[in-house]
Amino acid sequence: MVGWDPDIYLDFAAERARPFHDLVARIGCARKDERDGIAQVVDLGCGPGGLTATLAETWPWAHVVGIDSSPEMIAKTASYRLRGEVEFALADLRAWQPAEPVDVIVTNATLQWVPGHLDLLPRWVETALRPGGWLALQVPGNLGDPLHTLLREVSGSVRWADRLGDAEHTRAEVPDPVGYAEVLAGAGCTVDVWETTYLHVLDPEGRFGPDAVLAWAMGTAMRPVLDRLPDPAERDAFVEEYAERLRAAYPRRPWGTPLPFRRIFAVGHKPNPAVEPAA
Repeated sequence: MVGWDPDIYLDFAAERARPFHDLVARIGCARKDERDGIAQVVDLGCGPGGLTATLAETWPWAHVVGIDSSPEMIAKTASYRLRGEVEFALADLRAWQPAEPVDVIVTNATLQWVPGHLDLLPRWVETALRPGGWLALQVPGNLGDPLHTLLREVSGSVRWADRLGDAEHTRAEVPDPVGYAEVLAGAGCTVDVWETTYLHVLDPEGRFGPDAVLAWAMGTAMRPVLDRLPDPAERDAFVEEYAERLRAAYPRRPWGTPLPFRRIFAVGHKPNPAVEPAA
């Protein structure tokens, strides 16, 4: 299991939040002013809980549940347990099954850590989502970017390969947008699938100096690698080797460090035959 540090992850909370909000905005029932029967909302891979709590603002009359497999992340959610509208639970989303079908399932920047996650989507649509419900997901689509290729390069080098050669493979391959469209459509959903490349301007104030992208990676991509390097001296040596390459690939400008970041989004709507008869 990947060891997560919520505080490091939240160093770039605003940048990580933007795709979440863009995803939720495309869910067809995300209307604060309409009581549209949305009673149960689940966030699979909720992390430290701040974004999950915003779902209670989108659907203020619904019960919102956040699920995560990281004890560290779930421990961080304590401040977001708002008057009973939001609750959090420690669980593996691969085994998650609600007691009754829910109205909305959101999973944001999580499925890339779940090998074979395409097999989960039809099951969730069939057994975990009520007729008329919505399944919305977002995954990073940037495994070919220097952020990851350089990490694989260093991990697979002569110095580190015996311990780290496959560490980055903890992250699963993700299909292109058509792949998600095919799976959700095959499960009977109407689909809305797209991709976006954000240009995040990291750390304009210069807190991380030339290492803003390294700081970003320390909260996500590097976690499986760091888990395998318990010795502080070895860990520091690896981080410096990787950092040197990142500085060349992502040079800091006077106004910050630009980080292009491709993400894939998919929203599936499960028809309700009672109110949405087939054409």
